[in-house]
Amino acid sequence: MSVTHHENEEQNKVSDLEETIQRIKDHEGVMGMMVINPDGVAVRTTMDSTHTNSYSAILSRLTDQARSAIRDLDPLNEVTFIRLRSRKNEILIAPDKEFNLIVVQTPADVESNHAKQSTQ
Repeated sequence: MSVTHHENEEQNKVSDLEETIQRIKDHEGVMGMMVINPDGVAVRTTMDSTHTNSYSAILSRLTDQARSAIRDLDPLNEVTFIRLRSRKNEILIAPDKEFNLIVVQTPADVESNHAKQSTQ
């Protein structure tokens, strides 16, 4: 019976993850997203392989460095969210023990400027 219970828990986790991925993908401005494992390998992505490989490798290292920096500052603290903003896009990272969720999106003010320009 515990195997069945464990399988149900795993199915629920996968179902929850799929719902979250779909909700994020449908959000306005999202250019792509990926789920990467602790080794920095993408286990799920909506981006092409070139972008997936570069984003996952670089952002996995960045997340590890952020975790280390926060622990060095306060051993009882941990990183819960990382947000990076550049001129072109915004990268959101939600680190977890089992995986990291990475979302690449167009910043809201850039989107609104494009919308204004297209209506003029």
